[in-house]
Amino acid sequence: MAQSFESVSEPIPISLVSGRYLLFDVNVVTYLRRTHHICGTLIGSIPQNPQQNIFHGLPMELMPEEAKLLVQKEVAYIVDDLAWHKQRYESMKGEDKQKYLQSLRSAGLKARKATQEQAKKNSEMALSRLATQKAKGKKESPAEGTPEPPDDKLPDTSFHDTSGAQEEDSIFGGEGSSPSRQGTAFASNKPYPVTPTTSYASPSLPQNPSPPPDPCVPLSYSLFAHLHSRGYYIMPGLRFGCNYNVYPGDPLRFHSHFLATSFEWDQEIPMLDLIGGGRLGTAVKKGFLIGGEDTEAETDGEWGDNVRTFCIEWGGM
Repeated sequence: MAQSFESVSEPIPISLVSGRYLLFDVNVVTYLRRTHHICGTLIGSIPQNPQQNIFHGLPMELMPEEAKLLVQKEVAYIVDDLAWHKQRYESMKGEDKQKYLQSLRSAGLKARKATQEQAKKNSEMALSRLATQKAKGKKESPAEGTPEPPDDKLPDTSFHDTSGAQEEDSIFGGEGSSPSRQGTAFASNKPYPVTPTTSYASPSLPQNPSPPPDPCVPLSYSLFAHLHSRGYYIMPGLRFGCNYNVYPGDPLRFHSHFLATSFEWDQEIPMLDLIGGGRLGTAVKKGFLIGGEDTEAETDGEWGDNVRTFCIEWGGM
């Protein structure tokens, strides 16, 4: 199971699955976002509603640029997920296997206990509301001489207790109906089945049986590293036809300020690309930023220090 945010320690394992760089621990995702301005993209579906595509959850996929930046800064390392799991679970026998199964059982028991406590609270609140409604109904009873409406005309204000409190109305009748339903909510001690988001605990981070190569990044990586080193948050820019959307702060709080596109230092840039990018950026209230790496420039060793950037804005719109 995921550990607390404070327990996250560097370096962090990044799972390589079918050529994609994934993070499965919500605390790691939060830590990288707060500390290293790494946003990634959530790609997991919600188990209760897998068909929707508006709200996504874990795992989070990193761009190759994000993965390489974290590796170069020694914040993270890449783990070949398939090779590591084969090695781990083929060698897990006897006591180690029992410890792992026991940890899953303990997590399931905690989840069941929390559910039972919440169900008990809900039942007590419902019974309290029912008692209040009955007391209010007695105060508002009709005056003497006024015939009371038949019972089948009265509004149904009873609480339909699904935990078996109204066994008399059960279609099954008898004494067997109540324990069966109450047992589901309160009496059972079986642990809930648990699917952990990670298959390791923080003290036993996975290690590479055969370290994979560094992420293969596009030519725009130098621009990405340059902007990241200046404190910007960076997201994929596909929806605006650029390499990156560049934010001055967390994208949950700020709109992006730039549409960033990378070019090689000596590359000839078509005028229509500049006009189209500048007009689009200005129309959506963003600057159109272009940049490239000067391979001959001297650097001080900082990330992306040899990159030059220019911002184009369209006037009169």
